[in-house]
Amino acid sequence: MVGYGKAGSAVANVLSCDPRFELRWIAKRSAIAGQKTHLGNDIPVFGLEQNSFDDLFERIPVDALLDFSSPKSIHIYGEEVRARGIMLISAISAYSEMDLEYARSLGQTTRVLCSPNITLGINFLIVAAKLLRKIAPFADVEILEQHFKEKPEVSGTARRIAETLEISGENITSLRLGGIVGHHEVIFGFPYQTVRLIHDSIRREAFGTGAAFALVQLAECKNGFYTFDDLLLRLMRDELQESEQATTEAENE
Repeated sequence: MVGYGKAGSAVANVLSCDPRFELRWIAKRSAIAGQKTHLGNDIPVFGLEQNSFDDLFERIPVDALLDFSSPKSIHIYGEEVRARGIMLISAISAYSEMDLEYARSLGQTTRVLCSPNITLGINFLIVAAKLLRKIAPFADVEILEQHFKEKPEVSGTARRIAETLEISGENITSLRLGGIVGHHEVIFGFPYQTVRLIHDSIRREAFGTGAAFALVQLAECKNGFYTFDDLLLRLMRDELQESEQATTEAENE
């Protein structure tokens, strides 16, 4: 895993307790030689330095890489991920279009997922909002996002919701107060009624359960570039096909 801030440490907490995964190492911006995580002495922490991933992947091989650091990190480890076919899941919210193009290019030789918010709930909200927008394109849509007081920029998740729904960033209202982990609300204004889709992140460990879901689902995909929506829609299609098949079999009995 790359990144060991508030989100990264919460994700590490979840994955280290999940028997399906083995968290082998963590790379962070600065690390003291021999530093270990608070999770135990068996998980080493390395400094995030240019050209260090070749040696790191060679000494401690991994099947997948999780990135909870910063936009520039993908350009440090990217070519090693490409060459070795290592599955990549990035939860960076501030990628530029150039960064995203680079991430898409990695999908030519491996499986890549980029999601500015990797919680299951928010991504289900996005799929539901997208469906409602298609059903009622005439409805007014506003997005409200609330985060902890120190967060300076507009939520990357809110921007992604706006892009998905094809509405302007001017329709996003941001509030910064207290220690709110994350609140996103999509409000649809219909004549005579209002629909609100709401998601609250209560603890940052929600990123860990989302990362675990992404690891399992992405491992079943072919090489390519994916969003969290793609994984959810794939599951929904499979479920609909199974339901349709079961109905057909019942009618034929």
